[in-house]
Parts: sequence; structure tokens; C-alpha cells
Amino acid sequence: MAPWRSSSRTSWARLAAEARPGSSSASRESSSFSCGMGTFAAESRLWCSAPVQSSTAGQTGPMPLRHAKPPAGRRRSTRMRDEVTGRHGGTGLGASARQLRAMFSQAAVGIAIVDERGRVLDANDKACAMLGYGADELRGKTVLELTHPDDVERTREQIARLIQHEVTSYTIEKRYVRRDGSATWSNTTVTLLRGLPGQGHQFFGILQPLDDRRQNEEMRNRLAAVVNSSDDAIITKTLDGIITTWNPAAERMYGYRADEAIGRPVMMLIPEDHAEEEPAILQRLRRGEHVDHYETVRRRRDGTLIHVSLSVSPLRDGTGRVIGASKIARDITRQKQHEAALRDADRRKDEFLATLAHELRNPLAPIRQAAALAGAPGASEEQKRWGHEVIARQVRHMSALLDDLLDIARITRGSFDLRPASTTLGAIVDAALETARPTIEARRHSLRVDLEHREAELVGDPLRLSQVLSNLLTNAAKYTDPGGNIAVRGNAGDTQVELAVIDDGIGIAPEMLPEVFGMFTQVKSARARSDGGLGIGLALARGLAELHGGSIEARSEGPGRGSEFIVRIPRRLPDASTQAETPAAPAADSASRTVLIADDNEDAAQTLAMLLEVFGHRVAVAHDGEQALRCFEQMRPEFALLDIGMPGMDGYEVARRIRALGRPVTLVALTGWGQATDKARAMQAGFDRHFTKPVDPDRIVELLATH
Repeated sequence: MAPWRSSSRTSWARLAAEARPGSSSASRESSSFSCGMGTFAAESRLWCSAPVQSSTAGQTGPMPLRHAKPPAGRRRSTRMRDEVTGRHGGTGLGASARQLRAMFSQAAVGIAIVDERGRVLDANDKACAMLGYGADELRGKTVLELTHPDDVERTREQIARLIQHEVTSYTIEKRYVRRDGSATWSNTTVTLLRGLPGQGHQFFGILQPLDDRRQNEEMRNRLAAVVNSSDDAIITKTLDGIITTWNPAAERMYGYRADEAIGRPVMMLIPEDHAEEEPAILQRLRRGEHVDHYETVRRRRDGTLIHVSLSVSPLRDGTGRVIGASKIARDITRQKQHEAALRDADRRKDEFLATLAHELRNPLAPIRQAAALAGAPGASEEQKRWGHEVIARQVRHMSALLDDLLDIARITRGSFDLRPASTTLGAIVDAALETARPTIEARRHSLRVDLEHREAELVGDPLRLSQVLSNLLTNAAKYTDPGGNIAVRGNAGDTQVELAVIDDGIGIAPEMLPEVFGMFTQVKSARARSDGGLGIGLALARGLAELHGGSIEARSEGPGRGSEFIVRIPRRLPDASTQAETPAAPAADSASRTVLIADDNEDAAQTLAMLLEVFGHRVAVAHDGEQALRCFEQMRPEFALLDIGMPGMDGYEVARRIRALGRPVTLVALTGWGQATDKARAMQAGFDRHFTKPVDPDRIVELLATH
């Protein structure tokens, strides 16, 4: 404080000097001040209007403390102070002076007398306690030295007004710096005691503590700031359900301004089918109970419904009586939407797995029968050829299913590589028609092609571009009743080509349009009318189009009104940076894991690997123990699925050697042996889990997703 203390004293002295009486004409000026016990007057006498008994007349009233002929010399200000405080030992004061001194010392407010330089001449016990100093320590300190730096200028301005006769006293809420460096608030009233001729001014101050009030105000302000900045709606209401406060988050959540909500019943926010909730909540509040995290539905001003989580607490008055309620409402609409989306994704995944199992089983019956026919002793050559054709056809069907699965898995992982080449719009359409025509003709559909700019050139992956269109054509053929109509339209602009596939099939409900390109999605009404499929054709088409920097749009006027799918593809592939930014199709499960599969049954290992790749996992396959250890060293997988019965080094030994490496991994035993002793032996070898063959793929998928 030293840098500002010295200048403050100078300013105070200068202000006091400017206002000091300079001639005898000022000797009769009077000044009064209130000290909480009477009125002092400084004229030629000093009076106290406290009700004291006169020792001579027996009357009660203002009593002269002494005739105040101006004393001379340096003791004048000290004598004046002594007259006020009763320190002077003269016989003119006697008991009254001592009484006045006691009142000064024991007053419930702080009292201080300050000279014209701002130095403390005297202070009572309360003032010393407020400032943390002893009386002797406090004397000689300046008011500005004791004032908090942030309040110095305001204090100096008020003193200037006082000395320059603009006011006779002033009151200010300010902070003082206590001896320990802490700040204390005071409501300070200062009155100027004008000096007699040749005598300096003095100041009389009354300090009323404000710390408790200020702390309460600061607490209220902090609480108000929290309420106003909260993302949750914070509302108070009476026990009759009338809204009394409404924070900004409530405005955002419910759409009502504070002036529109306050004074109205909270029932305006509650839908009719939830009307019984509010009386039940109010009844619990009247009993002093709390309502915690109650999830329900409320209505916004615009009529839309939102999901909210409510926590309601009773408000009590000073006697503990419940007088209202405070409610915190959190908008959980997005959370509920995410939960519903997760449930829907899980349902669609289950449906997909069931469909996949069905689609993979279907070819097995004709393959088994054709194989038996081909090996039958009495089979003719024609029958054998027919059997071979059936096997080849069903294998192609299974291969196509697996290819689609692998393609969508690669797109999901972002590992799909295009093979760009120059091609034409006509070439893409012709290749797609060649693929889809058998399905179209089998269902006796009429096909019309209206293609402008057949020779328009574009750069892309010709095979994948034709696959986009053939998937759309096949989809149209499957979901249009036999004998329907399908049209292909195409044209080329300066920067992109546009292809549309239009049918008069079953159509799409408006609410399903945003969903048709999702993984594992099939319209319910369409599922029973199609002739199979995994429900990934449109997702694959969209993924391939987006890899080319293009898009697919679905349109339909509703069920029974047909559908239109529009593909837009740039005539030039985007550069690498653009491709990297192109969003891929969403994964069925975003938690990709590294998995080692070791099984001497190559078919079993490869099919399990392909299944896990479909779910976005990175998989390595080994067919014996030594190869499994080498793969483990190179890959360092998170999971190892080990067949127990591998020749040479069995799964138990592989598990023991992996554990000896000390690397974290989840080991899963896959075996046909399922007795309790087999499971115990697997655990002893270091396995974490034991699955008995044939293993339900769902169990493995779930294990990878949850560990």
C-alpha cells in the first residue's frame, strides 16, 4: 500500500487546507454530527445532546462539556479529541465525560476520529475489532491506508465533497483492509468537524459492519449466476402449482419467456395423458419428500413433446414449513432418441443375422441333394450335369452374398480401394442391366431405358459404378409385384452424371425414407414380399456412390405409389483428400477389435473370419499352433480364438506359450469337448473363456463387443 498511501495523505491535507477557515469570521461557524448517542456541536462550546442530568440545575438536556476557548499551539486538536472522548482530566467534565467516554468505547458500532491529514486520532473498541488492530496500533494510520485499494478513489471523492462544503456528511459502503490483509465491508458515515480559527478540521466516522449482509448478497448473487447459467431448467412453484421463478434454460427448453410463465400453473407444460403426475408430486412435496430423476414427458410452447428428467425438492420458510417447491428439469430427448436408435440397431442386427443364417442355409439343401444325385450309381450323365449346374449356381449365389458382406465391411472400415478408369455412361448402364436382367425377367417386369448422352465420359471404378445401378435395379425388381414396370433414366451434365431407377412397386412410407439406406434395413411390408436378401443392397450402393464423391436419394409418395432412386456421380473422381473426407456407411459396431483365429478346419476358420470382418473387426487366420504363435507375435491381437484339437501343438500349449509372453489378450477356447473337466483344463492352461462347438456366432460377436 505504500505507493498510494503517501499521495493520499497529501491529497487529504490539500483538500483540508483549502476548506480551513482563514479568519476570525469563521470562528462562529457550527457543525454537527450524529454518533448514535446524540448530536455534537462545535461552536465556542462543545455540546452533547445525550440525555444526561445537569449537576447544577437538576435538569435533563444538552450539557456543555466545557467552554471551548480555542487553545493554542500543537495541543489544540488533541484537546478537542480529549473533550469528545473524555480523556482530558479537567474537572469541568467529571462524571459526564466519563459517561460519554464509556458510551464511545462500548458503542455497538465502530467510531473513529480522524485529523485533517486523514490520520486516526482515536477509535473505539468496535472499530478496532472490525479492523483487527489494537487502539495504539490504529492511531496514526491513515483512512486511505486502511481502505481497500478498489475503494480509495470513491472515498477520496466523498471526502473532497465534504471538505468543499458540498455536503455536511456522507455515507458509503466500502471495504477496509484488516491487519491480517483480509477485507471487511462497512457502511461508513463520515461528518466533518470544522475547526475553530487557526485550528484544523477533524472527521468523525461511524462504521457499521456489513460482512454478514454482503456475504448473503454475494451468496445470492452466486446462486443467481448458477441458476441463470445452468443448462437445466430451474423453476420454483407454490404448493398450488403456480410458477414463481423461471430461469433462461427454462425459456430455451419450454419456449416460454419468464414473463409468460411466471404466475401461470405448471400444468400448462404437462400433456393430458400425464396430468395425474403433478398432483402426486405436490402431495409428496407437502409431506417434505423429494422427487429424484423422475423421467416423463412435457410439452413445449409450440406443442412438441420432449423427454425430461425431473428432480423436485420442497422449499421451506424460516420455521421449516413447506411453502413451495424447486424443480430442476433436464432435457433428455436426445438421450431417449439415442437409446431408441441403439435398440433399433440391435434389433436390425439380430434380424440381419437371422436373415444371413437363412440365406446361407437355403443353398445347402440343393447343393446336398445335387451332390447326392451326382454320386448316385444310377444317375444319368444329364442328371449329373444338372446336379453340377445346381451346385455351381448355388455357390455363385453364396459367393455373391459373401462378396456383398465383405464389400460393406471394407467400406465401413474405410479400406475399400476403387480402381478408377475412363468409362462411359452407356457402358455403366449396359453392365448393370446385364447383371439385373435375369431377376427382372424372372418376375416378368417391363423395362424401359431412356438414356441421353450414352457416350458421355466419366472417370470412376466401372465395376463398382455398375454395381450401384444393378443393386437399385434388383431392389426395384424384388419389391415390385410381378408384371410391374421399371424404368432407367440417365443424363450427363458438365460436372456430374445422373441416373434414376423408377418403379411402380410397393413404395416407401415417408417415415422410412431416411432409413432405407441403413445397414440391415428392410421395410417391414416389403420383407414378406421379397424373394430374399440381406437388406444391405441399398447400404452398399450408397457406400459405393459416396466413395466416388456422389450420392443417392430415395423418393416415394407412400405405400403402393412406387419408388424412385436417383444417383448423382461426379464425372471426375475427387482427389485423395476429398475421398478421405467422404463419410462411410455406419458400422454395426464401432468398436473394432484385432482377432486371431486358429483352427485346422480351414473352412470353419475362414467363415468365422469373414463374419467378424463384417462386424468391422480386423482378423488374422492360422491353421496350426506354430502359425498361431507367429501370427500372435506379428499382430499382437486383443482376442485369440483357439481350436483345442489342432495337430502338433494343440490349443492348450499355444495358450500357455502366449501367456508366457506376458502380453494382454483375451484367450477363448473353441472345442468340441464340453465337459466340466474340459473347461477346467482350459482355464488352467490360461484361457479366459470356453466355447463348445458348434459356437453360436452371436456369442462371439457379443464377446468382442462387451470386453
